[in-house]
Amino acid sequence: MGLTRAFSDWRATRAFKSLPEPERRIVVYSESGQDWHHFEPVIAELTGRLGRHICYVTSDPADPGLQRQDPRLHALCIGDGPVRTVFFQFLAARVAVMTMIDLQNLQLKRSINPVHYVFMFHSLVSTHMADFPNSYDHYDTILCAGPHHEREIRRREELAGLAPKNLMPHGYHRVEQLMAAAKERGPSAPNVQPHVLLAPSWGEETTLNVCGEPLIATLLEAGFAVTLRPHYHTRRLTPELIDGLLARFGDHPRFGYVDRMGEDDSLFVSDVMITDWSGAGMDYALGLGKPVLYIDVPPKSRNETWTELGIEPFESHVRTRLGRLLSPDRPDEAPAAIRALLSEPAEFAGDIARLREAWIFNLGGSAAVAADAIAALADTTPPAAGMPPDA
Repeated sequence: MGLTRAFSDWRATRAFKSLPEPERRIVVYSESGQDWHHFEPVIAELTGRLGRHICYVTSDPADPGLQRQDPRLHALCIGDGPVRTVFFQFLAARVAVMTMIDLQNLQLKRSINPVHYVFMFHSLVSTHMADFPNSYDHYDTILCAGPHHEREIRRREELAGLAPKNLMPHGYHRVEQLMAAAKERGPSAPNVQPHVLLAPSWGEETTLNVCGEPLIATLLEAGFAVTLRPHYHTRRLTPELIDGLLARFGDHPRFGYVDRMGEDDSLFVSDVMITDWSGAGMDYALGLGKPVLYIDVPPKSRNETWTELGIEPFESHVRTRLGRLLSPDRPDEAPAAIRALLSEPAEFAGDIARLREAWIFNLGGSAAVAADAIAALADTTPPAAGMPPDA
């Protein structure tokens, strides 16, 4: 880390400490700008309807939250280096809200002060297969997106002998956001030939690594349009893979490439998504009512003992309800599978509506629910030592 960056990070921590206690009573921490669209509606409820001050702390200098114009929002960038580690260790706030897993397990620890830590999900993916067994153990309150999160965390507490956490039925804003945007745009005319959004997860055994090139070639040969939207980790970790695909297909008139995960146009212009174990498939199907073709690569798991919970992960349970599976050894069957998925749109839309109601809390009202819960915690959590209880 350069001296200029380090100085800027330390200056941000001093700015945080200079805030009056009521203005840093609630801290929202963002690992990257990708988190902003999850936090934004909750922050808007807190600073607007509830009149609370929020200190928004991010590690990303390009985080959109830093540009938000709101007199009750105090946004600071502390980087992702040693300054951040020290900031976490000595954080003096009443409530800290984050989407970051593994608090206390890695370099970022709970504060020496009595901070109440709140976790908010940024995906509908289950807690017990994709993440480490103890990834959620050190939070005080968890804002659950759906009933599956409640069941998994309670079962983990039972098996590990952990004290029960405060689990709040929250919901999931991303699906709400996509539903609202689709309603505002109105129905669109179907494409003459299917438009495929290829948006897989990242890792050695995921779609692009296993069968990306023959899959894209098959789809284009079938007359489909293809938009490639890789996970940003794929571009960062294996740039040669993306460069190779662009070198082969980049000039094709029906091939497009999107490198911004926050972009939504590709979701709306496409008819179907192809993914594997990415949570993006659930957002796409449940938010827009469009089907997903899942490439059946091995699941991404960081928990070797996840089966001990006796609960099927949500991302596994819903795959055949949101679409269908395709073996990575049979990319030539993708066009037929996609045409079959698109053949009964009315029936599919009904199935999706029932899944939303069953698996997502507070559909359409999650931001208000989360804001009310966070404000209540800020009012009942004692201040750090040496701080006045009230302003």
